[in-house]
Amino acid sequence: MFNKILVVCVGNICRSPTGERVLQKLLPEKHIASAGIAAEKSGLVGKSADNMATELAAENDVDLTGHQAQQLTSSLCAQYDLILVMEKGHMEALTSIAPEARGKTMLFGQWIGQQDIPDPFRQSREAFEHAYQLIEKSAEAWAKKL
Repeated sequence: MFNKILVVCVGNICRSPTGERVLQKLLPEKHIASAGIAAEKSGLVGKSADNMATELAAENDVDLTGHQAQQLTSSLCAQYDLILVMEKGHMEALTSIAPEARGKTMLFGQWIGQQDIPDPFRQSREAFEHAYQLIEKSAEAWAKKL
C-alpha cells in the first residue's frame, strides 16, 4: 500500500510543504514528506516555508514550522511509494530527474477533476488562499482514497 508519500512542487516552500502537513494531519499513520523540483536552482534548499503559506496554514490548524526545503532527487523518489505533484507540467520535470518514478507519480489534485494547484509564490493573499483551498480539498480526497 501507499505508506510513504512525497509531495512535490517547484521550490518546496509554499504548496508542497502545505500539502505534506495537511496530508500528515489527515493520515497520521503515513510517512509524508515534500521536495522541490527546482529548490536547488532557486537557492531555496534549507529554507523554511513561505511566511504567507505558514500564516494561512496556522489559521487552519496546520503547522509548517520546522519545514526545510529540499531538492527532489532520484534517490529521494526511490524512497516513496506515491509521489504527488502540484501541476501536470511537474510530471515531465520529475520524469527528467527520476524517470523510474513516473509510474508512481500522480497529481495532488487527481480526485478534484485532475486540477492543477497554481503556484501562489510572491502573489497576493488571495492567491495563497485559493491554493490552500485546493490543497485541502485534494488532501481530503486522497485521504478517502488511501
